[in-house]
Amino acid sequence: MKKCLIVAVVVAIALTIAGCTKGSETDNKVKIGFLVKSKTEPWFQTEWKFADEAAAKYGFDLIKLEVADGTAVNKQLDVLGAQGAQGVIICTPNQKLGPAIVKKAGEYNMKLMSVDDRLVDADGNSLTDVHHLGISAHEIGKMVGQTLVDEMQKRGWKMEEVGALALTIDSLETAKQRTDGAIEVLTANGFPKANIYTTPWKAGYDIGTALADSRVTLTQHPNVKYWIAFASNDDGVLGAVRATEEKQIPASNVIGVGINGTSGVDDFKKASPTGFFASILLSPKKHGYGTAEAMYKWIKDGVEPPKETWTSGILITRENYKEEMKKEGLD
Repeated sequence: MKKCLIVAVVVAIALTIAGCTKGSETDNKVKIGFLVKSKTEPWFQTEWKFADEAAAKYGFDLIKLEVADGTAVNKQLDVLGAQGAQGVIICTPNQKLGPAIVKKAGEYNMKLMSVDDRLVDADGNSLTDVHHLGISAHEIGKMVGQTLVDEMQKRGWKMEEVGALALTIDSLETAKQRTDGAIEVLTANGFPKANIYTTPWKAGYDIGTALADSRVTLTQHPNVKYWIAFASNDDGVLGAVRATEEKQIPASNVIGVGINGTSGVDDFKKASPTGFFASILLSPKKHGYGTAEAMYKWIKDGVEPPKETWTSGILITRENYKEEMKKEGLD
């Protein structure tokens, strides 16, 4: 009986130690929050996909949350704090939430990185102390503009016969930089300013709302023979293209150039070409895997990432999209 009792005590102690060790390992595991403003947007879904790959490689917990507005940002940062997250990566729904986000992350001693959209203060000044990985928005906008110019010239269009449907979101700096960059190149190449119909994308940021806003502009200019379309992303241009189809404008009379590449490929896959001609493919792998990896190494190894990292894009069309997307791990 004594021997059995001794064995039982030893086993109990061993199990207790093992449980404590396991609990300690769990408590010490790196936890990183990755917050995006829309969990249904293909771009953010792809960012999360690549961030998951980084989590699998390095063995940290990735906590993926949607923050559609300021209230959600505050709530989800509290959720991360309660879960003991040591770092957070965020694409904010409102850039001017920057100071509040910095303050809240500081309360929980969480390292902070912004991705895609840079955090700004109430006056619109960039919070340069916050580590950021973003897109060279103005340069990518210029790529859109040059692609439109080149294709118009290739088709022999007279610019005075062309209308430009520009879906704009001026309240979002990175979106404004993209459309401004396209307009800059168009006008520099002789495109009439009077023919650029800026259309506020006011109802939302999906294809359906872009279609509705584009429909109004097309209705106001029924005599335009040819159309070019651009926006801050693929969805805006896809909405514009769908609107031209509603108006029975031939696809051969439309040149739409998007940004992101993740939504526009659906049109490239169609048997017949649509008005969606091209897109500037960005790198969700760098924005997802890259930021998650950098945050992990910052937490685990004390390796601080660069204060600023800017990514560029690659022009994709029906002819080359498969090859280029495969290079980015998007096949």
